[in-house]
Amino acid sequence: MAKRRKVGNLLGLQLLAMLVERPMHPYEMAIELRGRGKEHDLKIQWGSLYTVVQNLEKHGFIEAAETTREGRRPERTVYQLTQAGHDEAADWLREIVGVPEREYPRLKTALSVIGVLPPDEVIELVEHRIGVLDRQLAEERADLLRHQDSVPRIFLVEFEYSLALEQAEADWLRGLLAELKAGTLPGMAAWRNYHDTGELDLSAFTDP
Repeated sequence: MAKRRKVGNLLGLQLLAMLVERPMHPYEMAIELRGRGKEHDLKIQWGSLYTVVQNLEKHGFIEAAETTREGRRPERTVYQLTQAGHDEAADWLREIVGVPEREYPRLKTALSVIGVLPPDEVIELVEHRIGVLDRQLAEERADLLRHQDSVPRIFLVEFEYSLALEQAEADWLRGLLAELKAGTLPGMAAWRNYHDTGELDLSAFTDP
């Protein structure tokens, strides 16, 4: 079971990891996150970045190193990692990498109630999703190839992981699509009958 952390927002982990490299002020952190495309790794609420920084400081994971000012701009506080912050980042990473945690993808939720839609519409939607996935995969593979010669693989493994998940999804959806088109998915006849007649016979869903 995942630990209850003082700062549980995954953005906090990203910030701690960046501060391992060097001290930064929050605006610089935001620039680095965008420059590294971290919004593709986690859902970032950019407006909450300063709140996360404040929470990290509150719990002793980071501390002010200095305050700078450029011209008439407001003062900026440069933060550095504390030993407690380094320990927290390492412990957090060990937990995420080493301990599987159940996740709740939106598609899984939709599939659990997919019978609300008629079979023919589901077939069209699955075909469309596969097409979108194929295009994304082609673009992301090309992007990965462009970076492989200049970026060490250790900094690209998250992209490989994302590609593997998307490919697995596309492959699974193709199998489902084949069953839907062939009408061999168990319960298909009852599903179609429900949308044709409005009559729902749950016992019939055990039959092909």
